[in-house]
Amino acid sequence: MKSRMLAGTAAVALALVGALLIIFYAQGADQRAIATTQPVDVLIVKNAIPAGTPVDAMAASLVVQRIPAAGVSKTALGNLDSKAGTVSAVDLVPGEQLLAERLVAPADAASEGAAKVPAGFQEVSFQLEPQRMAGGRIEVGDHVGIAMSFKDGAYKPNPAGATTQLTLRKVLITAVQRAPQPTATKSADNADPKNTTLPEGSLMLTVAVNDIDANKIIFGSEFGTLWLTKEPLDAKDNGSYIARKDVVYK
Repeated sequence: MKSRMLAGTAAVALALVGALLIIFYAQGADQRAIATTQPVDVLIVKNAIPAGTPVDAMAASLVVQRIPAAGVSKTALGNLDSKAGTVSAVDLVPGEQLLAERLVAPADAASEGAAKVPAGFQEVSFQLEPQRMAGGRIEVGDHVGIAMSFKDGAYKPNPAGATTQLTLRKVLITAVQRAPQPTATKSADNADPKNTTLPEGSLMLTVAVNDIDANKIIFGSEFGTLWLTKEPLDAKDNGSYIARKDVVYK
């Protein structure tokens, strides 16, 4: 009887030891899997960093993550030791790896942040929400179409109805100013690498146009509304079209 009790106790003890070994093995599986991929420490943008931000002011907006080498960009930074005195050349968005070419000398950032104004043109600025400008995906050097809408119409034969027209075509963007984004609520571990979150806040755009078109933009901003298309230079132009309620379905 005593021998059977001892055997039962030993069996229970062995079962507990086996269970503990399985648990410890499972807990270490993730670490072993990462270790076999040669992980690399990479700086990841945790909170949005506006263009022109000094490198010594962005530490709180960055986090170090261990990422498999296969998924790390060749120019990704693991620390800021060699980037003293630099600033961000462009807006940095949450979830992206911090690349060496994104940090430049302040003088270089100033030149990269604006496009050269063509001879004979002048600049004018206006502010819009992201949904009115291709989701906010407008950068310096892009060309846009500018549509103007008026609730009471700007088309003489139909002054009482609302009208919209893509009035200006292939307009050069010379500067883009974005408001600082609010602190991200997601942890850096769960940051979206594709940056599919909706943009927030308005953008200030500056464009290069002639004096007549500058006057049209000012008038449209004051008395109507503007909507932008992202229009490359090779985009097809099918001619002037004024959208009105009586013809928009035709």
